Amino acid sequence: MYGDQCLSRTQVFQLFKKFKESREYVGDDPKSGRPSTAKTQENVEKVATIVRGDRRLSIRAISELTNINKEGLGLILHDDLGTKNVCAKVVPKILTPEQKEHRVNCCADTLENNENDPDFFLNIITCDESWIFQYDPETKR
Repeated sequence: MYGDQCLSRTQVFQLFKKFKESREYVGDDPKSGRPSTAKTQENVEKVATIVRGDRRLSIRAISELTNINKEGLGLILHDDLGTKNVCAKVVPKILTPEQKEHRVNCCADTLENNENDPDFFLNIITCDESWIFQYDPETKR
């Protein structure tokens, strides 16, 4: 009836056995092992300073500068700083208020130009500046 949203038969039997052995809660057991040392407030501030200084740095370059492993650095960038990885470069997920205001002003200027000159959009030239890399399997280039 519930499909994939319910526990499997094996999980039910395992939980039944644990509750029979006097377990009283359904939460996860505490994990053993060493705590994370990469995600400290000092490291978060250090990474934030580097990213604000040059957003074009790759995760590998930031990792080498801060001496933090890439997995820990990825957690800091995603969870604490609210960034995401686009083409191996770090960009903010959310626009700053200044960026939002700039976009609103640009749109307002475009609308005003369109109202003043009905042929305004006929004067706009668009082009694609993307680079496309080609791979030839025969020459392996």
